[in-house]
Amino acid sequence: MQKNVEQAVEVLRGGGLILYPTDTVWGIGCDATNAEAVAKIYALKRSEDKKSMLVLCASADMIVRYVNKAPGIAFDVMEMATKPLTLILPGAVGVASNLIPEEGTLGVRVPDHDFCQKVLHRFGKPIVSTSANISGEATPKTLAEISREIIDGVDFVVNPRCEGHPTRKPSSIIAFGEGGEVKIIRE
Repeated sequence: MQKNVEQAVEVLRGGGLILYPTDTVWGIGCDATNAEAVAKIYALKRSEDKKSMLVLCASADMIVRYVNKAPGIAFDVMEMATKPLTLILPGAVGVASNLIPEEGTLGVRVPDHDFCQKVLHRFGKPIVSTSANISGEATPKTLAEISREIIDGVDFVVNPRCEGHPTRKPSSIIAFGEGGEVKIIRE
């Protein structure tokens, strides 16, 4: 696994794209602070939907470096979550501007996944995580279901042995307003 972590981090640092396993489904990832890398993902997915891309962070400490208006309750909910949970938080800062929708929010998740955590700690910045499919097509749950076009379009494919035990379904999504308003987007 360590070799895959090193290779993934090297590609991320170079502005490249990785295809990697998470605690949910396989994702396409890049440095969330690199607008050119983010643009490559949009081109590969044939999408400009800023609401479809979230970032993975190593911890709540990392999240607060990239969102500055998150209400405290969001972190309480995150702590209590028993399954993968994406938080849509207000006040996105420090990430690529082409990742941030008009309302200025950022979707963030702390993955309970050994490989992702190792990469995040080593890389030190958030990583984009978006489903490994062309926009509008079904979300692939395993590496075998990912299209050739996506596999050929990334710079590094992580070894499936790093997969662990994913849920094979997208995370739940809860949006939080600055005043602590809560809206469940996907259960």
